[in-house]
Amino acid sequence: MFNGLNISQELLELTKQAEQELEPIFKKYDEVCLFNSAKVLNALHEVKLNATDFCENTGYGYFDVGRDKLEKVYSIVFKAEDALVRPQIMSGTHALAITFFGLLKYGDTLISITGEPYDSLKSIVGLTGNSRNSLLAHGINFEQIELVDNDFDIDKIINRLKQSKVKMVEIQRSRGYSDRLSLDISKIENVCKKIREVDKEVIIMVDNCYGDFVETREPIEVGADIIVGSLMKNLGAGQAKTGGYVVGKAEYVHDVAERFSAPCVAKDIGANMNQLLSFYKGIYHAPSVVCSALKSMTLASYLLTKLGYEVSPQYDEPRTDIVQTVKLNSAEELIEFCRGIQKGVALENFVTLMPSEMPGYPHEEIMASGSFINGSTIELSCDGPITPPYTAYMQGGLTYEYGKLGILISLTHLQDKLKN
Repeated sequence: MFNGLNISQELLELTKQAEQELEPIFKKYDEVCLFNSAKVLNALHEVKLNATDFCENTGYGYFDVGRDKLEKVYSIVFKAEDALVRPQIMSGTHALAITFFGLLKYGDTLISITGEPYDSLKSIVGLTGNSRNSLLAHGINFEQIELVDNDFDIDKIINRLKQSKVKMVEIQRSRGYSDRLSLDISKIENVCKKIREVDKEVIIMVDNCYGDFVETREPIEVGADIIVGSLMKNLGAGQAKTGGYVVGKAEYVHDVAERFSAPCVAKDIGANMNQLLSFYKGIYHAPSVVCSALKSMTLASYLLTKLGYEVSPQYDEPRTDIVQTVKLNSAEELIEFCRGIQKGVALENFVTLMPSEMPGYPHEEIMASGSFINGSTIELSCDGPITPPYTAYMQGGLTYEYGKLGILISLTHLQDKLKN
């Protein structure tokens, strides 16, 4: 059955045990998938989607009905007033940048209430790198408040909001390159309520990357004003070839759209670059693909735990994003783990990975990604900085079956290397 894939028989037996034990957890993922699928289907019905909405629009992109319907679909699904969903948004980092620069002006204060930003966001703020175009270089103030026991420090947040005017509070839902757990919707809901008791005007922004469709509610539903994400992750579902999104209050989406394009132009311009079909298929398939990724990462967590590795989250812990971490014992072991994942992907499995520099990151990185869409992290992938504690950050799996096979190939490779 697995002829040619070189998968350990011991791991195959452990996987059978895992799937029996994980069946109740997988059933919960299926229920969330059905709920979110219903949301998407309802939105597609509401906009009366038809085949002509996939047509290419060139030049300035004026009067693009298909593009406008897509953004309406996003606003319905996220229960938001408006949305900006464009192929010209190249990544989650890009979506964050246009959101910050669209909503923050000289003298404004931005506070991260989830502690230190992840690496690529640090360069946007100006904490790393030497860009003359960072937030700090534009006279925008930045502060951070650390989490306490993996939850918001409500008292410190409230006290800070009472001291002086804050323009934006930023919440990073996923863990980034940190040891903390990702933040579930109930915690975000609680902190939004507490913030609103003190300041009804401060903008609450959530970086939703890796968290879309993992739960049945999204941050807008629990008090966030605006959220951003990447179509290289969950909502692209391995279908979208590029793109990102910003959804939330209409006035804020408009301001971000003016930064995206130009003042007084906002959302009225931007050719769809023949990407609408892939964008629609992306959000259509996203609930199922996210479900597959969750199952793949839960299985990985189980197997790695049984093999003696320290993982987060544990296989029986609730999840609010698709990221799974595993602490390896050395740089060499981290590299071999990622090389094993590369052996289990569809494209370029023959490549021998080497650590290298990556734009926006302060350390050398190792990254396994044989993705059909270059850099897509909803597809099975794994990366990590070559620095202690040598943690690998794994995510994705377009289908559970391919996710499972990739993980088993990786673990077989790692075990073989450790024996030698």
